[in-house]
Amino acid sequence: MSLPAKVMRDGLLEKRSSGLLQLWKKKRCVLTEEGLRLHNCKGGGDDAPSSAWSSKAKELRFERMATVDCVEYKRGLVYFTVVMATGKEIDFRCPQDGTAWNAEIALALVRYKNLQAVQTGRNRHLSTAHLGSTGEDEEL
Repeated sequence: MSLPAKVMRDGLLEKRSSGLLQLWKKKRCVLTEEGLRLHNCKGGGDDAPSSAWSSKAKELRFERMATVDCVEYKRGLVYFTVVMATGKEIDFRCPQDGTAWNAEIALALVRYKNLQAVQTGRNRHLSTAHLGSTGEDEEL
């Protein structure tokens, strides 16, 4: 059983639908150390109570994310794209005020990738140190 991931940011984003009309849909987004969870709105406006958000969430995990790309500023909104490892692009927008979501997602992604690289390096070092032992320094 794993512990719940630490929440780094919780708030509203708009995600462009992948359908024919590509409408913008409000999502409650929860940024954690492991990725971004997107909750659908069951109805209600911007200040919807927590009960108005679906408990079921779509999760964009950092292990499957490649980059945060295409930042554009238009009419008080920040538009950005999350690119998945498969090449799939997911478009988002949010108000320009305060710290932009795109920056926080990008920093969390870099933090995650760096941690993975350090762990991979440690594992590689430990396995080569274990396998590389010739036994010469051991007493008989």
